[in-house]
Amino acid sequence: RIMSEIAGISVVQTAAELLSNPVLGRGLLLGGISGVPPAKVVILGAGVVAEFATRAALALGASVRIFDDNIHKLIRIQNRIGRQMYTSSLNPVTLTRQLMSADVVIGAIHRKTGRAPLLVSEEMVMQMRPGSVIIDVSIDQGGCIETSEVTTHDHPTRVVYGVIHYGVPNIPSKVARTASIGVSNIITTILQQAGDAGGFQHLIYEH
Repeated sequence: RIMSEIAGISVVQTAAELLSNPVLGRGLLLGGISGVPPAKVVILGAGVVAEFATRAALALGASVRIFDDNIHKLIRIQNRIGRQMYTSSLNPVTLTRQLMSADVVIGAIHRKTGRAPLLVSEEMVMQMRPGSVIIDVSIDQGGCIETSEVTTHDHPTRVVYGVIHYGVPNIPSKVARTASIGVSNIITTILQQAGDAGGFQHLIYEH
């Protein structure tokens, strides 16, 4: 969960950088200003990554659309954000229409086992606007966007049909110090509990 929180916040920061790139990007500010509408962010998935990506995007003033086939997750994310938002089931017609006008698409679908489902086809990507951004967080599980491929921190992006694709796996490694402290906070607590219990065997027995 900690890594998902980091990934959700990081992808929005990355999207803002790529979208504002004057060469490859659309030269847009993620949040709007007076007289200029904000960028549209489409998020595929309604889990922890999506929740924190939504929080970060809304904080920057972006317009957010969330898609997921699990209605309970859509209800939960709205309750946690604390406001009514645009949410939809994964209807291909509705999704295609939103992708055509999207500035940023974040793939945040996660499966407990196996490959992530392909939600965005190559034909859908071809209809997106040049300079728009795709960040596929699901790339760890093969990606949920057909045109996604694994990239690295040294060469994080590739352009396909004019759309900037970001496919770096293990996104929290971009902010390694924050990630390390986050994990240490959890491990330290477990170590302290083991010490109080008289060792790991006693801790496991008691819990």
